[in-house]
Amino acid sequence: MLGEREMLEAWLEFHRTTLLLKCEGMGDAARKARPIPTSLLSLHGLVRHMAEVEHGWFRRALAREADLPLLWGGPEEDGEFERVDDADWEADLATWQAACGESRAIAGAHQLDDTGLRDGEPCSLRWIYMHMIEEYARHNGHADLIRELVDGQVGW
Repeated sequence: MLGEREMLEAWLEFHRTTLLLKCEGMGDAARKARPIPTSLLSLHGLVRHMAEVEHGWFRRALAREADLPLLWGGPEEDGEFERVDDADWEADLATWQAACGESRAIAGAHQLDDTGLRDGEPCSLRWIYMHMIEEYARHNGHADLIRELVDGQVGW
């Protein structure tokens, strides 16, 4: 039986892997496709967004690197979603994977009750894990729909 921390880490890893699986076997144009006319969402954009989210919660909040710049744009825009047309998949995938690795290392140096700061409010590593699981689960649902609309693939 897994302990609380191991369970939280396992669910977060499950969702990270799920996002990667949603992108496998697709060409560049398919990963950048935005099949919902009213949305900027693409699989490529979701991977970039989750790199930003990893940085936001583990580096900016938990490690308190408040001045860490955004990876793709400023706070007023959704650069990770808006500017994917000329984006390099391999580079962006490597950025997301590096962000996940940094998050694991930062979390590994903390206990579940240790707190970081987000918008001046304390948040525990436990809360960050729960939020990250929710964030990935929500966006993996988006990825499910995008993938099905782009090439008909469902599952994972």
